[in-house]
Amino acid sequence: MKRPTVFDKTRPRVVINALHAKSGGGVTYLQNILSYFAEDPDLEFHLFLHEDQYALFAPIPERIHLHLLDFKSGLVSLLLWEQLALPMLAKLMSADVTFSPANYGPLMAPRTVILLRNALSVASGERRIGKRLYWLGVALITMASVLTSRRAITVSNYARRQLTFGAERFLGNRTTTIYHGVSSEFRPDRQPDEESPFILAVADIYVQKNLHGLINAMPAVADKFPSVRLKIAGRPIDNDYYNDIIALAQRRGMDGRIDYLGYCPRDRLIELYNRCKLLVFPSTVETFGNPLVEAMACGVPIASSNSSAMPEIVRNAAIFFDPLEPEDIAARIVEILEKPEIAAHLSAAGIERSQDFSWERTARETCKVLKEAARNDRNA
Repeated sequence: MKRPTVFDKTRPRVVINALHAKSGGGVTYLQNILSYFAEDPDLEFHLFLHEDQYALFAPIPERIHLHLLDFKSGLVSLLLWEQLALPMLAKLMSADVTFSPANYGPLMAPRTVILLRNALSVASGERRIGKRLYWLGVALITMASVLTSRRAITVSNYARRQLTFGAERFLGNRTTTIYHGVSSEFRPDRQPDEESPFILAVADIYVQKNLHGLINAMPAVADKFPSVRLKIAGRPIDNDYYNDIIALAQRRGMDGRIDYLGYCPRDRLIELYNRCKLLVFPSTVETFGNPLVEAMACGVPIASSNSSAMPEIVRNAAIFFDPLEPEDIAARIVEILEKPEIAAHLSAAGIERSQDFSWERTARETCKVLKEAARNDRNA
C-alpha cells in the first residue's frame, strides 16, 4: 500500500495529518479535496493515515505521498502519535507546513495550519459525564491549537466566531473562512417516489444531530400524511444514543415508519436525494452541514434547523424551524408536503445557491493559505 517517497526540494512540503478523519464531514472533505491538492504544481503533499483509514480514501491520487501508520487504535494512542511521533516525523522530513483538517493538530509540528470544523457547543446538550469530559478536552486542545497555529481555516463565518474563543479580532489575518464544496455528481434528477413517499435525513447518529427531535415531530406529520416514511442515512456513531432513538420511535408509535439505512455511499445518497420528497435537517449545532449543500445541488426542498451555521449556508433555499420544538419541525415538513409551489421554489433556490460551492475553489483557496504559511516562515 505504501508508495516510495520521493522528495522534491524545490516545493514547500505539506504534511496532512488526517488521523482524525474517520466519519462524517472530515471524511467527505478529504475524499473530495485530495485530487485537487494533487494538481497544485507548487506544493508537495504527504498524507498521514492510520492503516484502518486507508479503505476510506483509496485510491490515493498519484501525486499525494502516502504514509500509513500502524499503532494500537484508541484515543490515547492517537493523541500520543499525533502530539509526539508526528511532529518528529514532520521535522525529519523537513516539512514546511503541517495541515490538520480538524479542530486541532500536533502542537509541536512545523508551522501548523488547522481547519476549524467541529462544533464544540454540542457539549452543552450532553448529560453523560464521560462525554462532557471528552468535549472539554477537545475544547482545550482546540484553544491551544488556535493560539499556536500559523493559520486557521474556518468552514463558515459561524465557525470563525464560535471556535476562536473570543480571540477573533486578535488573530487578524491568521483566520480565513473557506466553505466546503460539493461534487458535480450531485445534480438535479428529481423523481420523487410517489408510491412510497419518504422524508430524508442525512446524518451520522449522535446527539447533536437531534434525531430525537425529528422523531418526536413525526406523529404530527403522520397524522396529515399517513403514507410518508422517514429514512435516516447515517452511521450510529454513538450506540447509546442510537438505542435511545429506537426506543423513542417505539414509544411514539413510529418504529414501523422509520428506516435506518446506515452508511450510504455517494451513488446511493444521490439516489435518495432525488427520490425523497424533502430533506429535513434538524441538527442543533453545525459549523457547515455538507448534506445541505448536496441536497441543494440536487434540487431537494429543505426544511432546516434555524440554528448555528444553517441559515448562512442555505440562505433562502430552506424553510427554517426551531430544532428544540418538535411541533415547529412538523409544521414546516407539512408545509412543504402540502404546498407544491413552496417545494418548487425551494428546489430552484437550492440549485442556484449550490453554485456558490465548489471543491475546486475550496482546494485552491486552501492551497493559497498553505503557501502563505510556508512563505511567512521563510521570511521570518
